[in-house]
Amino acid sequence: MRIVTAAQMKQLEQRANACGLSYLQMMENAGTAAYREISAHKPNIKSIVIVAGKGNNGGDGFVIARLAAEDHLTVSVVLAEGMPVTHDAAANFDRLASLPVSIHMLSEMQSLPQADVVVDALYGTGFHEPLRPSGREACRMMNTSGAWIAALDLPSGIHADTGTVAQGAVRAALTITFDSCKPLHINPDSIPFCGEIVCADIGIPEHCRKELI
Repeated sequence: MRIVTAAQMKQLEQRANACGLSYLQMMENAGTAAYREISAHKPNIKSIVIVAGKGNNGGDGFVIARLAAEDHLTVSVVLAEGMPVTHDAAANFDRLASLPVSIHMLSEMQSLPQADVVVDALYGTGFHEPLRPSGREACRMMNTSGAWIAALDLPSGIHADTGTVAQGAVRAALTITFDSCKPLHINPDSIPFCGEIVCADIGIPEHCRKELI
């Protein structure tokens, strides 16, 4: 099992981008790999909700939303903290406009739309506890939804490097981490929140791994 810290993962992505694998393509690869894993684990899925943050973890979720809509699933996207703020996440959000995807603001909701699967695309490796009020509410809605939960990279509310679990963190049935596992995936305190852990290839070349800081 290959383990990298959040900083090392950022370095890998920077190197891959410099070598021609754009951040936008890495996001596409991550979302596509995650959707493939979700579909393999839940082959009879009819409906899916993506709970998206405003960063690139949310962008990965928007890729899943697009692919699910193209597969004629009932798709809802819940924006937990408003509109996306990173360039690549915004680009993938804009691609949903021409598709039958329902967009909701978490602040206007009491619970998530009913669905077979909920995707936790809220916080990624940049998370630092504690959960903000909006994040805590999003995690509460996911945990009480009754749906099967798939987390992207890590369950929201867990620190990638220390494995520290914030109060109210998501409890996932499946965690799809990208390129490499992170320290939380082997930490006995955080493993129970991850469910099954799958590491998905997002196309980063092997030569980018030399002498990580």
